[in-house]
Amino acid sequence: MDLLLGIELRNHSLGVREICCRESLNNAFVPASENVKRLAQLDISSHSVRQIVEQEGAAVSRAQHKGQAGPDFTVEECTDQTVIAGADGVMVPMVTEQQKRKRRNTQAAKRKKEKRKSTAKAQRPRKGSDGPYKEFKIVSFYDKDKTHQYAVGTSADHKVAGRFMRQTGQRLNLSKALCKYSVSDGASWILRQYNAQLPMLDENILDLYHLREHVTRAGQVLFGEGHKQAVVWKENMMKIVKNQGSLVMLDRLGQCMENRTDPDQQKELENLRKYIGKRIDMTDYPYFLDQGYDIGSGPTESFCGCLTKRLKGSGMRWDKDNAESVMALASVYYSNQWDAYWKSKQKAA
Repeated sequence: MDLLLGIELRNHSLGVREICCRESLNNAFVPASENVKRLAQLDISSHSVRQIVEQEGAAVSRAQHKGQAGPDFTVEECTDQTVIAGADGVMVPMVTEQQKRKRRNTQAAKRKKEKRKSTAKAQRPRKGSDGPYKEFKIVSFYDKDKTHQYAVGTSADHKVAGRFMRQTGQRLNLSKALCKYSVSDGASWILRQYNAQLPMLDENILDLYHLREHVTRAGQVLFGEGHKQAVVWKENMMKIVKNQGSLVMLDRLGQCMENRTDPDQQKELENLRKYIGKRIDMTDYPYFLDQGYDIGSGPTESFCGCLTKRLKGSGMRWDKDNAESVMALASVYYSNQWDAYWKSKQKAA
């Protein structure tokens, strides 16, 4: 029966692979295996489920990196032919080299006690991460009402994220969009890649809520954390920048500095002025709102959570390539391509 269903380790049927991958999007491999057994009446070990998921995800990841996979829509299909780009970094827990060595020593001691040999292939053990966390980078594109959306992630550096930006922009025909802009937290690597890879963007907007975090911190330094006046000051500054623009806000911050003698308070105000001063073009909120632009990066933040939710469960640690494989499957699912992906596999078979 197992042979007919295609659930031998090296011969999993397409349906079995989809079930295992779908269950593993939100569940660890042990409960995913249990769910597959209960719902599909297929007895597949958690180890096999893990292998299926990582192999399938690795294939998707390779296709993404080669530019063979991407959005299944173009700007012509987007609402008002408007495309919004986003990018962000998110920390993912890694298995460190020290943890791997400890695990191998524990397993070796257990085998010795039970007087059995290792069944693993004779090969150099995979090295662990040099730190407990690694920043993964997420790149997203979506239209105004979010009916079309695409997100992809990488464990590699900003240059690879930039390549994803360029490849996706080309598949979207981004240069032909009537309106195209980005909303991000203004990180330097994001801006460099947008300028290099997507120079056709009309605007690069600083996420208003990210700016709010900086203004909130300044208010707490000026008046004390939790103080009512800190909240009043923050709201007043945010009202100014939203309705009158960042140049007026810079002027108000300058006036605040003149009335402050405490060096820590002056330093905080100066840091906020520098932060805004480097992003004047990104903080012209009155103009952006007048044009009907989004000024918040909520969709990209949501993508970051969705693509890494499975990776950041309690107690989870990952090898970099396996984490990217799982994230690649999440990319397919949350980009609304899941059904189309598996149908394409059926046609190919």
